[in-house]
Amino acid sequence: MADPDPSLPPLPLDQQLCFALYGASMAVGRAYKPALDRLGLTYPQFLVLQAIEEQDGRGITAIATRLGLELSTITPLVRRLEAAGLVTRERHPGDDRQVRLHLTEAGRARWANCGCLAEVMLSRSGLSVPDLRALCAQVAALRDALSAAVD
Repeated sequence: MADPDPSLPPLPLDQQLCFALYGASMAVGRAYKPALDRLGLTYPQFLVLQAIEEQDGRGITAIATRLGLELSTITPLVRRLEAAGLVTRERHPGDDRQVRLHLTEAGRARWANCGCLAEVMLSRSGLSVPDLRALCAQVAALRDALSAAVD
């Protein structure tokens, strides 16, 4: 990868992809917040619930990897979800260092009510389901390309 050309002027803020993505991320968070508040969840807790729902019994380290977050970020989220009765922890029988997470019945019920977030995105964005899927795929491809360039 070539170094940036210092003779080129920086792009105006509104033309920088990083700023557009940052603003979009903030707007999604604001759009989701009322629904998440009604569910008694923060956005990071919602992500952890989704990761467990995708694969019940997933380990904390695997969840951190799946979400691209540090283990030190996931652990307090799991503790809060456990205190709320939404998640249980189970030590792996062969290795006490490994902790597997499971949704409780209350966690499954809470998760079942999270479908409203897709409705929020559809109604607020004005995009169709195929357009949202295509946009998501493009952003994921960008994320993966940028992550590969750093690794």
